Amino acid sequence: MRTSERIIFALMLGSAPLAGPAHAFDGAPVNQDTAIPVISAQPGTAAALKKQAPAAIPDTSLTALQYAAEGGHPIAQWKLGRMYADGNGVAQDDVRAFEYFSRIASAHAEDSPSAPQSAIVANAFVALGRYYLNGIPNSKIKSDPDRAREMFSYAASYFGSADAQYDLARLYLKTPDASRDDFTYGARWLGLAAQKGQHQAQALLGQMLFNGDRLPRQAARGLMWLTLARDGASSDEVWIKESYNRAFAKASDDDRATALQMLEHWVQGRRD
Repeated sequence: MRTSERIIFALMLGSAPLAGPAHAFDGAPVNQDTAIPVISAQPGTAAALKKQAPAAIPDTSLTALQYAAEGGHPIAQWKLGRMYADGNGVAQDDVRAFEYFSRIASAHAEDSPSAPQSAIVANAFVALGRYYLNGIPNSKIKSDPDRAREMFSYAASYFGSADAQYDLARLYLKTPDASRDDFTYGARWLGLAAQKGQHQAQALLGQMLFNGDRLPRQAARGLMWLTLARDGASSDEVWIKESYNRAFAKASDDDRATALQMLEHWVQGRRD
């Protein structure tokens, strides 16, 4: 089920509007015209590609991808990074994946958010953030939550990545000694990601609203978000489907009816 980007954040939390200009991890507005280089440039980077749309890659063989990647082609670098991260067609190697994602971030951090390759660049920052969050065993890349937050924050603020917004929200919300401001920032990022259709964010927000977890309980709205999340979840995301099933079983008939109305309004807004 497709979802709308037009539902304002005030409706999600039932309070004063929180959505607005993108905020950095410290809550300060981000200047969309100023990028923050976060990784030192790698030798051999083709600077001329920074502002150009990537050309199509006719041959997806490993050799062709490697050749294009060495020439600075971001799509080839992304594909190789994912191949090494997933062990798809090559031996799984997180360090090599990290290197390819780093090349993309180094060369394209200042690309316009409207550039054709911006989604790839944002995804590279997200991938790096996750590596920094957990570290890579038997390598020099150690767990560094602060560095991970920088990666997620940049992709969330500058590129508007919904995945980065979700990961950033989880960092704020799951911090053991999170302050009220931390929770506010986390809830804001979570709402923005859910608004963009990020189904994991929708599931987490739905849980919080349905259960009244640090938010005023709104069972119907929570059930609506959980329904959207269930429809977008993959087959292995059992936690989302279980969360929906638990909420649906506990919901009253009125809650279910109201959630259905909210869902219909959401879909209609998506079609506008």
